[in-house]
Amino acid sequence: MSGLPPCPQCHADYTYEDGNQLICPQCGHEWSKDAAVAAEEKRVWKDAYGNVLTDGDSVTLIKDLKIKGSSSVVKVGTKVKNIRLIEGDHDIDCKIDGIGAMQLKSEFVKKA
Repeated sequence: MSGLPPCPQCHADYTYEDGNQLICPQCGHEWSKDAAVAAEEKRVWKDAYGNVLTDGDSVTLIKDLKIKGSSSVVKVGTKVKNIRLIEGDHDIDCKIDGIGAMQLKSEFVKKA
């Protein structure tokens, strides 16, 4: 890859440069390089109640979550320790006792 950020609208990885602009060929969105750098620096993850999350925090699930491809369910109230924040739709990378490595959406957790 070229190291360019994904499109902020459709999250496609196929962005390209045109002068001082970045362009997404999939949706046609255009934005400046400066805005892309500022957006990366300002990325803040928040839980379902608006509390700011950081790497290493502990969170608690606020909803039962069905595990895709399995009949297992992660129950409400499950505490997850030492989270890692990542980019993407599922923005929390963690390990849940008894289940293993998972990715969660920050909208389904609260800071413990």
